[in-house]
Amino acid sequence: MADKYILVIDEGTTGTRAVIFNREAKIVASAYEESTQYTPAPDRVEHDAVEIWDKTVKMMKAALEKAGLTAADIAAIGITNQRATTVVWDRHTGQPICPAIVWQDTRTAKTCAEINATPWGEKARLSTGWTVAPVYSSLMLQWIFENVPGARERAGQGDLLFGTIDTWLIWKLTGGKTHAISYSNASVTGSLDLKSLNWNEEWLNYLGVPLNIFPELREDSGDFGVTAGDLLGVEIPIRGAIADQHAALFAQGCMEPGTVKCTHGTGTFLDMNIGSNPTVSNYGLNSIIAWRIKGKTTYGLEGYASVTGAAVQWLRDGAELIKDSKETEALALSVPSSDGVFFVPALAGLDSPFWDAFARGTIIGITRGTRRAHLVRATLEAIVYRTRDFLDAMRKDSGVDIKSVKVDGGAAANNFLLQFQADILNCEVERPLSVEATSLGAAFMAGLAAGYWQSEAELLQLREVDRVFYPQMAEEERERLYAQWLEAVKRSAGWARV
Repeated sequence: MADKYILVIDEGTTGTRAVIFNREAKIVASAYEESTQYTPAPDRVEHDAVEIWDKTVKMMKAALEKAGLTAADIAAIGITNQRATTVVWDRHTGQPICPAIVWQDTRTAKTCAEINATPWGEKARLSTGWTVAPVYSSLMLQWIFENVPGARERAGQGDLLFGTIDTWLIWKLTGGKTHAISYSNASVTGSLDLKSLNWNEEWLNYLGVPLNIFPELREDSGDFGVTAGDLLGVEIPIRGAIADQHAALFAQGCMEPGTVKCTHGTGTFLDMNIGSNPTVSNYGLNSIIAWRIKGKTTYGLEGYASVTGAAVQWLRDGAELIKDSKETEALALSVPSSDGVFFVPALAGLDSPFWDAFARGTIIGITRGTRRAHLVRATLEAIVYRTRDFLDAMRKDSGVDIKSVKVDGGAAANNFLLQFQADILNCEVERPLSVEATSLGAAFMAGLAAGYWQSEAELLQLREVDRVFYPQMAEEERERLYAQWLEAVKRSAGWARV
């Protein structure tokens, strides 16, 4: 396999990327296109699964062409993807029965509140490791079966299939031969029992969601079939599928309990490896299966905010305060502080640890002296304050005083953001040379299963550090700012209930 490569499909919330890696884990070529974001109502976020599939094929071909390679040069394919986004399709025609419901969608907020007021709220949390919230795929499925005409009847006849984006792409890549989901993705659907590693049939029955539409559970590094021969010219083994945050945790070398990474993408996700025992958080975090390899399950704790990088996008596309996200670093540094302005980016509610689907975006502290730079700086600072929300909960849950966080994702290129993060978290923030950790994690999963790489120890040797940011802020200032942030969060709470 000396002359072979690993091809990764990285299907994120905002776009589809194909990346080709060599044996040194270096990117040989990549291709990317944004996906259309549909928001037909304030509480709805949807994708066109067919568009995602078409762009996946297009990006794979574009990356191969850029690298001067053919499908025969690819040892294996790995997939990483946005999580919980729900696709239901007809197994005979391959056509989705409705738009894909994206993980940021909050149409089930009222149902979640009702469930959480019953014993099932706690029962589901202890089984799935997740507070019942709109991000649950199982709640999206309940909505589909109650609102899409004929869906229940078609499912009863065995005509429908469900999957997250990894499942959908695997099914399409294999020409409908493999209907499977990786354990990491399954653990984020709000449908899997973390301890038994089986779909929670009792919970699904309670919701009225049929079990027969669910995919087969498979290890993240393992056999997902081969691509249809007519797709790229030859059959290519699909040997890895892992949820995006879990992929980044692995690629960042967080293979030991207590190690932590933070991904700054559309949302911001803080994940900790907690080893082989599933722990359900007492402080508003989620429990995940980080990955399952060779019969061994590794678990994690996670805090996430669904809108952080998306808040910067809003500055660009909604408020039109910037033309490019790259402007934000210089603008933030052009003022000595946010001058008392705080931006709570609850554009789709607040996730962990607050779990308030009715919170809404709030900018507070505006004065006559507030300028564009203060609003931009407050947006970047908000991303960091949200990571402090998670880290404080993680320290309480784990009993570990976390001293170092490894960062990745597009916004990790922003030096102001990472220095402020080191200051507010009071810990080292380490940035790798390549911030494309989600893609790399998927490459590692596929490469391990295909024998392209031999061991996790070998993979650790491939990771290179670009820069480490150290805390410089005085303790008193750190705590003063964070206390103000928590006050701003209180002001945003429950707004959409009014």
